[in-house]
Amino acid sequence: MGQRNMWSRTRALTKVLCAVSIALTAVPGRVVAADAAFGQYLSSECVTCHRTDGQDVGIPSIVGWPADQFVSVLKSYRNKERSNPIMQSAAGRLSNDEMEALAAYYAALRRVPQGQSCEQQSGAAAAGKPC
Repeated sequence: MGQRNMWSRTRALTKVLCAVSIALTAVPGRVVAADAAFGQYLSSECVTCHRTDGQDVGIPSIVGWPADQFVSVLKSYRNKERSNPIMQSAAGRLSNDEMEALAAYYAALRRVPQGQSCEQQSGAAAAGKPC
């Protein structure tokens, strides 16, 4: 009887775990939003050089990059396949999850047209959001 009860509990636990897994994967938008928010939090070091308005003023813009390309470039700096000591140092401190969060954040940003301020672009600043 004890072994039968154990199997019953095991099956019940398996069903619960499957249900939770399905529920978590059924709301990918929430995960992406959390990643982008974490990316915004992490971006404080990036914005010391890379502008959030997307303008390229000597340092390449990373605004609007596809997330997979963004992660690939960061990994190439971390692995020292690209030569830039500052980027190698910055990328070297990031985990894969942090790279993906930054990629989600920067992919969601849009460039501000040259000569237009952030405030003029669809009220982004008024809404408390980056450009």
